[in-house]
Amino acid sequence: MTHPEQASHTQLRNIERDTGRSVAEWGDIVRSAGLERHGQILAFLKAEHSLTHGNANALALAVRALEAGPVGDEDLLAQQYAGPKAALRPTYEEIVTIAQGLGDDVVVSVKKTGVSLRRRKQFALVEAPSSRRVRLGLNLTGTPPTERLRARTGMCTHAVDIADPDDVDDEVATWLHQAYQQAG
Repeated sequence: MTHPEQASHTQLRNIERDTGRSVAEWGDIVRSAGLERHGQILAFLKAEHSLTHGNANALALAVRALEAGPVGDEDLLAQQYAGPKAALRPTYEEIVTIAQGLGDDVVVSVKKTGVSLRRRKQFALVEAPSSRRVRLGLNLTGTPPTERLRARTGMCTHAVDIADPDDVDDEVATWLHQAYQQAG
């Protein structure tokens, strides 16, 4: 299965190959046109350079990211666990430590608002929706909910709220292991 980051990278390589211009060169073109907003860049690339909607969108995102400068995983985590949420960072770290101990194939993918834990597919999602708790979303198909492990809809089938690193107990570790196994 292809990860979204790999698919995006492949698409950008294909755009560079097909157009003969690198993302940096496209950035220069967009900058010289005086465009900054995504919609403006998208329309410009489609109208003036005959790119398809999908390629123009991918390129607009890449150009804007290039202009914003590199943002690493640590920067994204610092933003997620800043201010009143700073006290939740040890809880996040404990969850990720357990997940990484499940196997060498665990991928920790830090995003703007959460951290995806993946194997061949996502098996868990760690988010800090408030300053009082970390929400651990789990993909546990066929697992009945409990008072602590709530059923959800969306990216994860279940969720558990965790307020403290000590709450990342054997039960949470078991759920992480089950979700990891199902993602294999």
